[in-house]
Amino acid sequence: MAFKNTTGLKANEPGWGSTKSDHNENCSRLYCFSTRTSRRCTNPTLESEGTTDDVSTEQRLKHTFKTSTMAYFLLSRLSLVFLIIIFLSVACLANFYNDFDITWGDGRGQILDNGNLITLSLDKNSGSGFESKNEYLFGKLTMQLKLIHKNSAGTVTSYYLSSKGPTWDEIDFEFFGNLSGDPYILNTNVFTQGIGHREQQFYLWFDPTIDFHTYTILWNPHRIIWSVDGIPIREFKNHESRGVTFPKNQPMKIYATLWDAEEWATRGGLVKTDWSQAPFTASYKNFSAEACIVYSGVSSCGDTSNTLGLAPWLSEELDTTSRKKMKFVRNKHMTYNYCSDSKRSPTECKLG
Repeated sequence: MAFKNTTGLKANEPGWGSTKSDHNENCSRLYCFSTRTSRRCTNPTLESEGTTDDVSTEQRLKHTFKTSTMAYFLLSRLSLVFLIIIFLSVACLANFYNDFDITWGDGRGQILDNGNLITLSLDKNSGSGFESKNEYLFGKLTMQLKLIHKNSAGTVTSYYLSSKGPTWDEIDFEFFGNLSGDPYILNTNVFTQGIGHREQQFYLWFDPTIDFHTYTILWNPHRIIWSVDGIPIREFKNHESRGVTFPKNQPMKIYATLWDAEEWATRGGLVKTDWSQAPFTASYKNFSAEACIVYSGVSSCGDTSNTLGLAPWLSEELDTTSRKKMKFVRNKHMTYNYCSDSKRSPTECKLG
């Protein structure tokens, strides 16, 4: 199957994947300060009494002093709010030296370009991988990837979130390699308390080996959204009230790996890895995070049970336009959906 964009839309088209967030309405002609627990509005307009054309010099001085004092107060409060926002939700463009560790591969994983690029390689002896130094409990996490060129059959390249332990949580992007000229399969999955089997798979509408493309996981207390180049392709909602588990209590690290899975990865294992093409290499760059970082068990966002006043991504959801685009991509490019598998009967698939 040759690569062909059948969406009728450009992957980087402005507006793709646009979202909406819960925002307080602006006070008319007021300066508003919003924190996690309270909201204060201050009217900076001076009262009109005593401001006629014939006001005295003393009155003008008092007027000026009052204005300056209020301006200083407003600037001070704005600075405080800015610091609070930074504290509550850390947003950063990563330097891989500072934010990630190569964890396995015996030199097959490399940090290059002054910390702006990571490459992972796979040969017959070993693959490679890296992980984040930080743990996150909710975040909007983005990475750009360029996948293995030409014949990548039998290989799996991944970018995912995972906690540890026997009842771990996990949110996956996995890319199953294929023969030259055939499209990659993008596999998405979510594990809650150690239970997965929630695969949804797609043929990408572009060649992911020619250039870097952007893959985003939005994970907040209400939903998980997987996006490709800003285009939402999947949503997993929080239906805990209906008996469906949702990953919201276990901090997760970011992981990336390149490894050999020829026994099952390509056409159910019928196509094996061609080791004459090794080493296989995948590249990662431009990681960014708007996220709640967990330090010693404490989240930088505090209590997220009520997201009012917190960073917008913590309550972000798909708007009508984004839902239409997600539906279009799923209709045209989805190749497997566990919700349609007659051997399974997942509760969440019946809830919408």
